[in-house]
Amino acid sequence: MSQKAIFYHAGCSVCVDAEQQLAHALDPNRYSVEVVHLGEAPMRIAEAEAAGVESVPALVLDGQPYHINFGVPLADVKGSM
Repeated sequence: MSQKAIFYHAGCSVCVDAEQQLAHALDPNRYSVEVVHLGEAPMRIAEAEAAGVESVPALVLDGQPYHINFGVPLADVKGSM
């Protein structure tokens, strides 16, 4: 049974590159990856915050957030909505 991984991003070039290089590199036998574009799904910002996401792009594995290349603070994503 695979574990869930959620990749949160805001659609910027850093985020898209991280998605292509990192999120899709995870072993599909170990992780079921869901990609969440917060610009297209702003209702999921609170979910990302609750998971400990402070900036995007970020990958949440087994409930632990991993911030990638400190792209955009989540507060800025919320402010642009």
